[in-house]
Amino acid sequence: MSQASAVLADYSARLEALAIELGLDFHPVNFDLVPANFMVEIAVYGLPVRMRHWFFGVRYIHQLVRQHMGHSKIFEVMFPGDPCHAFMLEQNSLAENTLVTAHVLGHADFAKNNQLFSRFMAMAGGQILEQSAARARRLERALSAHGQDRVEAVLDAALALETHIDVNQALHRPRYPEFVAPRAGPPANHFHDRFARLPGEHAEPPRNDPPQRTALPPQPEVDLLWFIAQYAPDLEDWERDIFLAVREEAYYFHPIHACQIMNEGWASYWHARLLREATFLPHDLYVSAIKSHSDVVRPFASGQQLALSLNPYHLGFSLWEHIIDKHGLEQARRICREEDDFGFVRNYLDKELADKLDLFVYETRQDGDTRIASRDIHQIREAILAPKFNYGAPCVAVSQVRADGALALHHDYLRDGRGLELPQAEKVMAYVGRVWRRPVTLHTVDFRGVVRVLPARKL
Repeated sequence: MSQASAVLADYSARLEALAIELGLDFHPVNFDLVPANFMVEIAVYGLPVRMRHWFFGVRYIHQLVRQHMGHSKIFEVMFPGDPCHAFMLEQNSLAENTLVTAHVLGHADFAKNNQLFSRFMAMAGGQILEQSAARARRLERALSAHGQDRVEAVLDAALALETHIDVNQALHRPRYPEFVAPRAGPPANHFHDRFARLPGEHAEPPRNDPPQRTALPPQPEVDLLWFIAQYAPDLEDWERDIFLAVREEAYYFHPIHACQIMNEGWASYWHARLLREATFLPHDLYVSAIKSHSDVVRPFASGQQLALSLNPYHLGFSLWEHIIDKHGLEQARRICREEDDFGFVRNYLDKELADKLDLFVYETRQDGDTRIASRDIHQIREAILAPKFNYGAPCVAVSQVRADGALALHHDYLRDGRGLELPQAEKVMAYVGRVWRRPVTLHTVDFRGVVRVLPARKL
C-alpha cells in the first residue's frame, strides 16, 4: 500500500467513526481505488459486471467524449447494499478522495434508512454486485448456446422496455390465476327468501356455474417486462430469463432514479459537515476538499451566470440546508426516511428558496429564441419532477391479448400529457414484435394529438 493510500485509509476509518458519532447509520462500506477506464465502464454500465450489450458501448464512447471536452468528471460510483460498494478514482487527489469518502457515507446512510430504498433493496437483494455477475454469466452461457444475433435481439427488446415496470407490484409476483370464480348472483333479498318459503312455492336451486377463464390481462398491465416474460407465446426459457434479469436490475435502479435529488443532496450535506467537523484533517487538505465540494454543488458551469439544466447536487444540498435551518435535523431525518423526490420537492421547495436559487421554467420558441416562461413555484416544481414520472417512461399498458395471440398496447397520453415521438416508438414496437412473434399494435397519439395506431414492423 502506498503512503497516500495508507493516509486515505486512516482518514476513512476516522470519518466513519465521526459519522457514527453524529448519528449516521449505514451498512459497512467497501472502498476500492480503481483506474479511470474501469471507473468509466462502471458509470456507463451502471454496475461493475453486467450483461454486455452494444448500447453500453455507445454510452462509453459518449462518456469519453464528455470527459475529453471537460463536461464530466466521475469522482465516485457507489452501490447500495449490505455491504455497500464504493469505487473511487485512483487519479483523484487525496483531498478529493477524502471528500468522496465522506460523500459515500452520506449515501450509505440514505440507502439504509430511506423507506423506498429499503423496500426495493429487500426485493432485489442486498448483494447486487454478486447477483449482477451471476446474471452476466447466464447471458454468456446463452451466447455460447444460441449465438450473438439471437441473444442480442432479445436483449435489444428487454433493454428498450427497461423502465416499463410496475413499481407498485412485487419483484417476484405470480402469474394471473387461469380461472376465476363465476360472477356472484344478486345479493340476498329478505323478502324473496320469505316468499320462497310460502306453501306451494319452491326456492330456486343453487347455481353451480363453472369457473370462468381469466381475461388476459384481467386489467391493463403496465409491467411490460414481466408480462412478456410470462405470456409471450413462443419465447424459450433462456429468453424469458433475459427479460426477468433486466426487470430485476430495473427494480434495483428505481429508487436511485426516484430519489436522486434527495440522495445526492443528503450525501453532499453530510460530506460538507463531516469535513467541517473532522478536526484531524490538515488545513490545506480541508481547503482543497471544500473547493471540490463547491465545484460539485455549483448551480451552473464555471464562467456561466445562468443554467437551463438542473444540477441535482446543488438543488438537493440547498434543500437540505433550507430544511435543517427551518425545521431542524430530526425533521430532516424523518423526511429522509419517508419521502422520495416527489414529496421532497413538492413539500419543501418553497418560493423563498426558489427565488434564492433563481429557479424558473423556460420555453424555446420555433425560431430558436429561449425565454423565461414562468416563475410560479407550482410550475417550477412540476418542471423539475416531470422527467421522473413513471420511471421516465411513457405510460403504456397491455390492454388485450386476442384469441389469435395478437397483442394490443395502449398509451395513456392523457396521463402523460403528451404524445410519443413516433420514430422512436416505431423502433421500440419493432423490438416488441421480435419477441412477441404475433401481431402487435400500439394505440397512441403523435405530438400534435392525432390518434395513431402503430403496428410492429420488422427492423
